[in-house]
Amino acid sequence: SCANLFKRLTVHTSPEKFYIEACDDGVEAVLAIDRVSNEMTLTGKKDVPPSANTRPICGIMGTVRLVAGMYLIVITKKRNVGSLLGHAVWKAVDFDVISYKKTVLHLTENQTQDNKTFLSMINNVLTTDGFYFCTDYDLTHTLQRLANVSHDFQEMSLLERADQRFVWNGSLLREFLTQPEVLDPDPVVVMKPCRVNGKIFEWILISRRSCFRAGVRYYVRGIDSEGHAANFVETEQIVLYNGGRASFVQTRGSMPFFWSQRPNLKYKPKPLISKNTNHMDGFQRHFDSQVLIYGKQTILNLINQKGSEKPLEQAFAKMVTGMENGMIKYVAFDFHKECSGMRWDRLSILVDNVAETQDEYSYFMVDTEGKVLSQQKGTFRSNCMDCLDRTNVIQSMLARRSVQSQLQRMGVLHVAQRIEEQADFEKIYKNAWADNANACAKQYAGTGALKTDFTRTGKRTQMGLVMDGVNSAIRYYKNNFSDGFRQDSIDLFLGNYAVDETDSPTPLRIQKDWKFLTLPIIMVVAFSMCIICLLMAGDTWTETLAYLLFWGTAAAVTAAVIVFNGRDFVDAPKLVQKEKMD
Repeated sequence: SCANLFKRLTVHTSPEKFYIEACDDGVEAVLAIDRVSNEMTLTGKKDVPPSANTRPICGIMGTVRLVAGMYLIVITKKRNVGSLLGHAVWKAVDFDVISYKKTVLHLTENQTQDNKTFLSMINNVLTTDGFYFCTDYDLTHTLQRLANVSHDFQEMSLLERADQRFVWNGSLLREFLTQPEVLDPDPVVVMKPCRVNGKIFEWILISRRSCFRAGVRYYVRGIDSEGHAANFVETEQIVLYNGGRASFVQTRGSMPFFWSQRPNLKYKPKPLISKNTNHMDGFQRHFDSQVLIYGKQTILNLINQKGSEKPLEQAFAKMVTGMENGMIKYVAFDFHKECSGMRWDRLSILVDNVAETQDEYSYFMVDTEGKVLSQQKGTFRSNCMDCLDRTNVIQSMLARRSVQSQLQRMGVLHVAQRIEEQADFEKIYKNAWADNANACAKQYAGTGALKTDFTRTGKRTQMGLVMDGVNSAIRYYKNNFSDGFRQDSIDLFLGNYAVDETDSPTPLRIQKDWKFLTLPIIMVVAFSMCIICLLMAGDTWTETLAYLLFWGTAAAVTAAVIVFNGRDFVDAPKLVQKEKMD
């Protein structure tokens, strides 16, 4: 997301220009955007024509070029979600996409249609929950990174110094880069005041989604040539008490080699590892950058070690061994096998197994005087297939061990006390981690997370299984029939696809072939005829049976042809040709 560095803003709209004015005391400059030439200049308040239409806004997201020309995206409504070290953190809840052009009469019918589709894509991303911003604090960096920066870094504007991985409107702000007073990122933020032993402390969870290789789960897997992993999220858990601060950071991301799992109408498409690519190059790049940013790495690979997921686990293990890097450890834990039969208590096997490593990695901590007591020297990089459900469960358990130690050192918990026994805090803690899972899952998979009954209650329940079934069914539908549009929306928003203003056909106009329209109709007709034959039986049962056999066979054969050509029937992205997988 993005917001201006000023507390309050007003946009004045005249037929020629937009004037964006900061309502803070002592600010005279006004940003003028020419609606014809798209040029941006700084002018004074006196230049705003009195006839201009005026309304308050909460921030600027940036600008985007669609078929009809440029559009200005502004935040029209925000909600305070809490305060981080005295800085208000806001969630952007409503947006407006305003056209520079006054009409769309200059467009052909096809262009108007395409422009409408592109606008709905932009709105699709804006209405996906999860844009947060802070006007006077850098949400993109962890407490430890901010504590170790140079004086020059602190002098930079927020946009210049932000971690570009987590600035989702970086591409929308391109036009504003000459105006240094604009910014911020797309994390998931949960902030709660908590009480243990009568002592009140602030507990905060921030998940920062990377905008590199971003997308929906099935269309974006593995890594790109730069070593950016799909679905990469940095999660920081912060504890603030009495002027002291502590932070524990973990990461999650897709398995960092070249593999794909494109939807094809099957419930679980088979994952494919690319055969003709040099995996080590991208793999090495990924871990070089991870070690540079986070220090030592322990990889927790939670995928199945049998069936279609097995080759992925073997490939990952082989590449880590092949890298011969002492900074990187690999731990494989077959989550589904270990926890089968609702035996979720067995997750403690993994937590105990890496406990020594976790103590060695430690966490970042500053005392009330601002003296650094400890630094975090390494991170756990967790993944399952989607880096959503299994991953979140394990991350919440490692984070609990960390907060237990931090609260003891801060004097909130007594030495012998367990965090699990603090019922009020435990409830807040579990619900926040489940909310974190839901927010990440909605953005990647289109539904809330699975397995959150365990995160919320510490137990796997029958009701939780039913809810997982419902969410899995919704995911199946979305993955096959609406994720292409969602992927296109993300690519357009992030600037991975640039709209051309000429009348050349856009990729949106690619027509599906005859199969796509004809076969589903034949299948529905044949299936309906089966039902009719059953309801209106013929003169003899042999006649009824013959009809049933004929229409039943027709329905089954068409269904088989549709599934066989599954790739042609799913909603695939149209805008950016992703790398081909063999």
